[in-house]
Amino acid sequence: MIDAAGLRVMKAIADEGSFTGAATSLGYSQPAISQMVRRLEQRFGTVLVERVGRHVRLTEAGEVLARHAVTVLSALDAAEEEVGAIAGLRAGRVRLMAFPSSSASLVPRALALVKARHPDVVVTFTEAEPPESLAALRAGDCDIAVAFAYEGVDVGRGEDLEPFVIRKLLDDEVRLVVPANHPVAGHGVADLAEVRDDPWIAGCPRCRGHLLSLAKGAGFVPDVAFETEDYVAVLGLVAEGLGVALVPDLILGAAQTRGVVALPLTRVARRHIHAVTTPDLQRVPAVRATLDALCEAAAATRPQHAATPVPVG
Repeated sequence: MIDAAGLRVMKAIADEGSFTGAATSLGYSQPAISQMVRRLEQRFGTVLVERVGRHVRLTEAGEVLARHAVTVLSALDAAEEEVGAIAGLRAGRVRLMAFPSSSASLVPRALALVKARHPDVVVTFTEAEPPESLAALRAGDCDIAVAFAYEGVDVGRGEDLEPFVIRKLLDDEVRLVVPANHPVAGHGVADLAEVRDDPWIAGCPRCRGHLLSLAKGAGFVPDVAFETEDYVAVLGLVAEGLGVALVPDLILGAAQTRGVVALPLTRVARRHIHAVTTPDLQRVPAVRATLDALCEAAAATRPQHAATPVPVG
């Protein structure tokens, strides 16, 4: 196997015409150069350098090594520069996957922080619910997954999370959203039993499962009239008096709609939002910078809502 140091020595001898000149150009001692040449000759089983008086010249085999050294060393130097740029955050790519309702506020704030601090780092973003994003992370198709889980359920929903590193971002309170003219709209807090007979608008499968669990605890089975994973559509349906819904603060702080009221629940419900990656990826500078930005964005994304109509804008 040819190492880079050996190739550099052969190129230096070709350029300088002597062991002494090669040693000076590379910062080695002359005996070190001689020893490296001998090791190469032993490895290849042939003479690489012919000594002629005080000078040396390369044999045909030595000239082959010196010629190829130019291309190989150039590629190695380019690779070293590129890796150095990634390590120094002068370059790099991060593939981020996050669930849709985080893309309204949390993710944009984090991406803006990365862009402002490290303009040469490219972060690509794809929407995906936690099952898909965690599967993509496991398969090597993304670097960070922003996922959520409701209280009492881990983010992997029973899957093996041992290969992952999980960083908690925030607790996102879930509120009951009703039309502004609903009988409970003026209450300070809401008990789900008060809206047991209302039609419901359900979201993603995990959100629907959370609704069913909370309703069961309140002693009823919700009448799910509409299902949509688009929270803007959920709020629009509620505003038109077509039902009630459970909506997290993360959405209420970004997708505001006239004609609805967001009420805290008597039995507070939350979902936990995490950033998930792997131990090795966590050490990659661009990934680490993006994780830090997500944590910082999460710290600034904790909206508070009173039991009053939520205005537009």
